[in-house]
Amino acid sequence: PVANATITPGPPAHQVRAGDPVTLQCSVQVGSAPVTFAWLRDGQEVARGPLLKLGDVDVGHSGTYQCVATNQLGQDGHRVFKALSPALALAVTAQGHGDTVAAGVTGSLLFLVLLVAVIVAWHCWHRL
Repeated sequence: PVANATITPGPPAHQVRAGDPVTLQCSVQVGSAPVTFAWLRDGQEVARGPLLKLGDVDVGHSGTYQCVATNQLGQDGHRVFKALSPALALAVTAQGHGDTVAAGVTGSLLFLVLLVAVIVAWHCWHRL
């Protein structure tokens, strides 16, 4: 019988940004061929096969993913074995303009500090 179904995520972390490509792989440590795989997102089947290619993800891909590995005993298939992987919570964050805004604010503050320094230096120079 199949056992120890696991998901290997494509990204290094379960937190990904919108637009990142994500591929999940399901495998089993034990199980005689043929082994079939089904993918669940929030408990609903979304795909079949050992690979789940989500492509460039968006916020709508967020959810809890699991894979179900199945095989059968005997030619008549009377005994069906299933192994459910641990859940993988995938959180997709919207790709905002936070980095651009932060860089703009930092640049503006740096400019203001430089401007104040020039004004103070000019003022001190003319007092002498």
